[in-house]
Amino acid sequence: MKYSVIGDEDTVLGFGVVGVSGKTASDVEEAKEAFQEIINDHETGIIIVTEAVADMIRSIVDQYLFTQDFPLIVEIPDRHGKNPGRPDIKEMVNAAVGVKI
Repeated sequence: MKYSVIGDEDTVLGFGVVGVSGKTASDVEEAKEAFQEIINDHETGIIIVTEAVADMIRSIVDQYLFTQDFPLIVEIPDRHGKNPGRPDIKEMVNAAVGVKI
């Protein structure tokens, strides 16, 4: 199983340094194409996608988040930080386990 990342050039480059392959996306069409290519690679078990790119193709991402077991999709902030109104990882863990950490 391998990881893949979809995001801006800086994010993809940063993950590439540690051996994670990826695709850059700066508009909706590039995001759709990158996502589809990675989904079609059945060796990919985890897709890391920046929040900004995920928001570009929200309906497609949500389809996999809520209806598919694999691959696991993880949304991360890009170099500009998390999107306003979006919970951080600590808030999501607290909500998931029901205990404030």
